[in-house]
This record gives sequence, C-alpha cells and structure tokens, in this order.
Amino acid sequence: MLAKRIIPCLDVDDGRVKKGVNFVNLVDVGSPVDISATYEQQGADELVFLDITATVDARTTMRDVVRDISAQVFVPLTVGGGIKTVDDMTALLKAGADKVSLNSAALARPELISEGAQKFGNQCMVVAIDVKTDPDTGKWYAYTHGGRKRTDWEALDWAVEAVRRGAGELLVTSMDKDGTKSGFDIELYQALESVVDVPIIASGGAGRVQDFIDVFTQTGVTGALAASIFHFGEISIPDLKAQLRNAGISVR
Repeated sequence: MLAKRIIPCLDVDDGRVKKGVNFVNLVDVGSPVDISATYEQQGADELVFLDITATVDARTTMRDVVRDISAQVFVPLTVGGGIKTVDDMTALLKAGADKVSLNSAALARPELISEGAQKFGNQCMVVAIDVKTDPDTGKWYAYTHGGRKRTDWEALDWAVEAVRRGAGELLVTSMDKDGTKSGFDIELYQALESVVDVPIIASGGAGRVQDFIDVFTQTGVTGALAASIFHFGEISIPDLKAQLRNAGISVR
C-alpha cells in the first residue's frame, strides 16, 4: 500500500499565512517561509501554498514568496492562486514549485489544464476543487474565487472533466467542513473516488487524529491536508504519524 501523505496548507494573503472558518474571518498566523521550514523539520510530506486572494484581487501568485520558500524547504511544494496562463505556470515552476494548482481559471477555461499537462506533464497539474453542498438539493457544487462564486458544475462532474483534461491529482476542499474541525467529509471523498482514478487530497474539517484515521481507512484518498490544527499546535505532525502507524496506516 502506498504511504499516505500528511500535507500542511499555507493559505497566504498579503504575504502572510492566514486561516479562517468556512473561508472567512481570517486570522494572521505568521510568515510563510518560517512556517514552511518548521513543517519540513516536523516531517511534512508535502506543502500546499495557496495565494487565497490572488484571483479575487486579479493578480498573479506572489512568486517571490514561492522563491523564498523553495530556497529553504525541500519537500514537494504545490502552489496555486491566480494562475491563468501557461506562462504563469512556467514562472512558478521556475521559482521552485513542484506542482501547480488550478481552480478558478480552470473552471473558466478548462483548456488550461490540457495546455499545462501537455507542456509539463500530468504529474505537475493539480486541480483544486472547492465544494459546497446545495442545501435544497443536497448536490455538491464547485465554487471559484476563494469560495465566493458558485458555478454550474456539479463537483463530481467537474472532477471527471478535470481528469479527462489532464489533471494528475485533485485537491478537494469541503467548504462545509473548512475550519470546523468536525472531521473530513467522508461521503464526498467516497463519491469522488468512485468516478476518478487519480490521487485525491482531502481538505477541510480536520480537528483530531481520529479524523485522519477515518479518512484514510474509509476512503481511498492518498493525502490529507490541514491548516489550523498544525498552525496552532493542536496536533504535531510527528505525533499524528505515530498514531497513524499504530492504527495500521502506512505513512512515511
């Protein structure tokens, strides 16, 4: 069995790591460079850096911050936020990113996924999907612009389309669970793995070690992403991995 990945997420706004609940009420956590270095020392398998206001502010991702992180941190780095062109991808990969994450721009123009995959390979292309449940129908929909705008795409349909276009990995965040620490959305990931065959990273809702055990034993996700529980020291990565091993889950 492939080892499961533990992935801290750095949501960056105006050069600082921020964290909120359900994508709002952001609190300053600290310097992305310092936090990234700490996570590498603790044994993080990968890092995800998301410039959460790049699309809303109509600007590109902060390449200088990516460059500073990659100069000090050597675990795989996925970077997203404000990527609209293959040139944007090229710049971020040259700055030190290992993979690029597309969300709003891919939904606006799905061909962007294919263009990136053709130039850099599917393994470099991560499509991030922010998912929220429609309270009237119970269906999952994909959202853009940092969770501010609902699209017409049902999340499962969009996942299939993204993979067909060349996404080598999906980073799927449950907006309903984000920051709530109430556990991952198991039903969502079970549904996703039934329709796509690429690695899935689960995001949104991690609050305790049991939440990671549940998502790894009840779904086929290959990675679990969290932010606040790591940022605020509620769970340490070494302790988490030790308890996952004790539960019979393969980790690095």
